[in-house]
Amino acid sequence: MKRVLVATAGGDCPGLNAVIRAIVKRASQEKDWEVLGSIQAFNGVLWEPTEVKVLDEKAVAGIHFQGGTIIETTNKGGPFAWPVKDKDGKWTTADRSDEMIRKLMYMGVDAVINIGGDGSQQISQALYEKGLNIIGVPKTIDNDLSATDSTFGFQTAVQIATESVDKLVTTAASHNRVMILEVMGRNAGWIAMNAAVAGGAEICLIPEIPYDVNKVLEKINQRFIRDRGFTIIVIAEGARAIGKDISKVETNEVGYKNVKFSGAASRLEQELKEAGLKHDVRKAVLGHIQRGGVPIAYDRVLATQFGVHAFQMVMDGKFGEMVSYQHPYITSVPFKDAIKKPNYVSRDTALMRNARGVGISFGD
Repeated sequence: MKRVLVATAGGDCPGLNAVIRAIVKRASQEKDWEVLGSIQAFNGVLWEPTEVKVLDEKAVAGIHFQGGTIIETTNKGGPFAWPVKDKDGKWTTADRSDEMIRKLMYMGVDAVINIGGDGSQQISQALYEKGLNIIGVPKTIDNDLSATDSTFGFQTAVQIATESVDKLVTTAASHNRVMILEVMGRNAGWIAMNAAVAGGAEICLIPEIPYDVNKVLEKINQRFIRDRGFTIIVIAEGARAIGKDISKVETNEVGYKNVKFSGAASRLEQELKEAGLKHDVRKAVLGHIQRGGVPIAYDRVLATQFGVHAFQMVMDGKFGEMVSYQHPYITSVPFKDAIKKPNYVSRDTALMRNARGVGISFGD
């Protein structure tokens, strides 16, 4: 019996379960393959005792419309940076990648499918260089991987953000207010820009374009006549004013390497007041609501395509590569190409031009 181990790493994302189900359903058509799931990314392999579960058709029945991941996930630690407490009680990290590969060999694992974003696929590349038969599946709601036209979960996040804009419009109009909606987007403004266009926002602030507070204020004032009117602003969590740093908070969580973005909407509110904003303003932070819940049909379909193709790559021995959607085909690209260049919003992006065409201001 051959074995493929599946891991979901990084932040959760609508559609993860659909990928897992597709891998299992495809593998079930081959009589000599068994699918294993590692709990919390590669932690399940590295823990003692090991936490790995068999994923058969019964285990994945009906999970395609469920959010989250049935094998859990984590964005802390990993095989190359495993948290270890030293004798002085201080935390450090250890490289356990060789140990993990030996354990996988002992478990009879022939191949690994790692479902994750940029950081996870960097780990995939490093493991591949150590000789592990590994394949990647791209996963990020930020849509910031340039080697694939789209990632599952992104459209669901945009849908949730757009619905939130729709709801804020009615309360903003009723109270003659400025409403600021903060959405996810650490370094890429795709969610913010798509939600702003779909929801009819007047202002969209993204990480790629530092904003001029005075120009934002000017756009707001154009929307009011004798203190009556309203303005909707969509701001990505990684957006910042010209000459300013991102809004972030420090974290002492063991094994957590990412910067925690927090407070973009609050800071914008304060900046606008300092610049002379006279209108009533309120803010809403969407946060993790964007990445939870039921994936929309588009993401279920794309996730299923990714899962089926990933297992086919295992069958074909196409290791060291990541599944990629290059319209209209599902194909694959080497890890090195997948992680080489992020997918950021540029000023000549078609959607950017369209957004400006309907009068959306980016504060520049």
